[in-house]
Formats: sequence, structure tokens, C-alpha cells
Amino acid sequence: MTLNYIWLSFFLVSLVVGLVKLVGGGDTAVFASMTQATFDSAKTGFEISLGLTGVLTLWLGLMKVGEEGGAIAVLARIVSPFFRRLFPEVPRDHPALGSIIMNFSANMLGLDNAATPLGLKAMNELQTLNPDKETATNAQIMFLVLNTSGLTLIPISIMVYRAQLGAANPADVFLPIMLTTYFATLSALVAVALVQRINLFDPVLLAWLVGVTTVIGGMVYTFSGMDRDRVQAISNVVANVTLYGVISTFLIMALVKGVNAYEAFIEGAKEGFQVAIRIIPYLVALLVAIGVFRASGALDLLLIGIGKLFAVFGLDDRIIPALPTALMKPLSGSGARGMMVDAMTTYGADSFVGRLSSTFQGATDTTFYILALYFGSVGIRKTRHAISVGLFADAVGVIAAIVIAYIFWG
Repeated sequence: MTLNYIWLSFFLVSLVVGLVKLVGGGDTAVFASMTQATFDSAKTGFEISLGLTGVLTLWLGLMKVGEEGGAIAVLARIVSPFFRRLFPEVPRDHPALGSIIMNFSANMLGLDNAATPLGLKAMNELQTLNPDKETATNAQIMFLVLNTSGLTLIPISIMVYRAQLGAANPADVFLPIMLTTYFATLSALVAVALVQRINLFDPVLLAWLVGVTTVIGGMVYTFSGMDRDRVQAISNVVANVTLYGVISTFLIMALVKGVNAYEAFIEGAKEGFQVAIRIIPYLVALLVAIGVFRASGALDLLLIGIGKLFAVFGLDDRIIPALPTALMKPLSGSGARGMMVDAMTTYGADSFVGRLSSTFQGATDTTFYILALYFGSVGIRKTRHAISVGLFADAVGVIAAIVIAYIFWG
């Protein structure tokens, strides 16, 4: 499955739906909406890229300081036993390992602004090992799919939205999201490992997986006994202290090693603007296709079909109003966020639909956005099994979210 076919399918399906609405239903405004969506989405793609410039400049500069000061090398040595087995193509002391672990750490703490530039840095470093610059390597696919699975331990932004929309306990989705996103990430790792023939029963790899599972279980147990205010307070403190602690550690290690941190920062920061410019066409292309798909009403028809399918099999249809968030999440993070807010506004933040929508939002990340952003930043055109495995992890996340929602909220 390639981006070319997926990209074209968005437009072709939208065209068919638009023609049916125009000819069969007399909807003369449908193509106007679709056309307007192309302009709006193109503008959004450019604004996202432009908005990333400052953050990219900051974090790519800091990563350069970390590299020259030795902090990245230390990180790489700590995690290399685990990541050498997940990324066998990456040499033992390659700087990509440090960037990868930094990216995953930022994602787990909900530090989106820090995670994106770190991820782009890691993808660029992995590209230096790529013999075919237009085809994704096994290491790049493993890294991207683990990103799209969206392992998040502290979903701060979702809890903030729930608080603003009047949830009695905004943090009541904390444990369901943690469990759901872990299942999605674990399924992504196993799926890629099977395709790439990575030995999951390697003692070191197995020990790390069991250890991480134990840590997550301990966090679930600890936070489950706290009230919402304490959970939010600790989450914010941990995230912010960790973020500033990383910056401070980089600078201190550079000082101890005698590195000119300012010059190193400037050298790395120069890459930020160049990366932001490179990703513009990829983001615009994908976001325009998604915007047209939404504007044509194709998504609405899909939900109607799902509703009828549920009725045929006598399934509980309470989850249907929450499904737009799940279906939009692989396509657009902002679109899924809007649908989550709409679900909570319409049905109530503490309703089954409102809570399930919040869990969908935190379960996985935006597969197509991340794929376009990360692969686009290095000019990858042939994605191999990245999309299919990423969508598999998304599907596992959706199923896990539904099951867990019934367990927690009936």
C-alpha cells in the first residue's frame, strides 16, 4: 500500500460522493464546499509547517548541543541493548538511537512540541544509513509505526479539554487511555517485528518489554488511588520538570566537556528552517485530500453504513457517535480533536460517548500526518509496509478503546 493510491482514493471517493449528491440529490453546494476545502487545507498545511519552524529551530539546536556534549551518546548506550534488537540496521553508537529515545520519551510525557522536532531529527539521522533514499528502511518503518501508535502515559491536553467542557472528573480517562495506547503500541511493535523477522523472544528484548509493562502497571496502580487534581498536578510537574531537565542536562554536559554550546546550538538550529520548508508540499498534498474527503460527506456516509451494520448484527449502537473521532484520528489530529470536542459538547463530557471519544483521541496518533511529515522531511516516497502496519495498530487501538470503555463505564 502506497501513499499514491491512498491519496488518489480520497479524491476519487469524494468525487463519486459529490456527483451522487449533485445529480441524485440536487445538492448544488457540495462541490463548492469541496473546492473551499482544498484552499482551507492547503493554508492549514502551510501554517502547520510554518508554525513548526520555531520549535524545530529550538530543538534541533538543542539536539546538536546534546550530541557534542555527549548527552546523546550516553542515552544511546543506556538503551542500545533494547534498540539494537528493534533497529538491527542502526550501528551501536549511532546518534539516531539517542534521538529515537528522546522522541519516545517526549511522546510518553505528552510533550508534543518537543516530540515532533526530535522525531524529525531521528528520521534524518536514520536517512543517513539508507542506501535507497526514496525507499523506507526497516529501521525507519519501525520508528514511524511506533510513533503512529502514540504511546502516551500522561494525556494532559485531553484532560484539559474535558475540564473545560465540564467533566466532573477530567482525569477519569487517564487509566483507559494509558491501557489503550499501550495495547496499540505493543501490537505495532509485534506486527513490525513479525514482518521484519525480529526475534521477540530474545532475552534482552523480552526483559525490556516485561520491565516496561511492569512500570506502566505500577503507574496505573499509583495514579488510580489519586484524586483528579493531584493526577493533573503531578502530570504537569513531571512533564515540565523533565522537559527543562533535559535542556539543562544538555547545557551542563556541554559546559563540562568544554563545548561551545552557543555555536553548537546555532549550527543545529539552522537545520530547523530547512526541514520546515521541505515538509510543506507533503503536508499540503495529504491535508487537501483529507479536507475534500470530509467536505464531500463521504465520512458521514461511512458512519451511516456502520450504523446499519450494527443494527443488522444487533450490536450496541452507543459507540457510533464516538466513531468519527476514531475514524478521523489516523487522518487529522486537529480534525479528530474537533470531533472529540463536538461529541462531548453534544452528549456531555461525562457521557459514555464523551469518554469513549476522549479515549479514541488518546489511543493512537495521526498515522497519515506523521507518515507525511516524517517521510516527507527526508524525501521517502516508497513506504513499503509502514501504512498497513500503522493502520493495524490504529485498529487495535480502536478495538481496545471500545472494550476498555465498556469495562470502565459499561
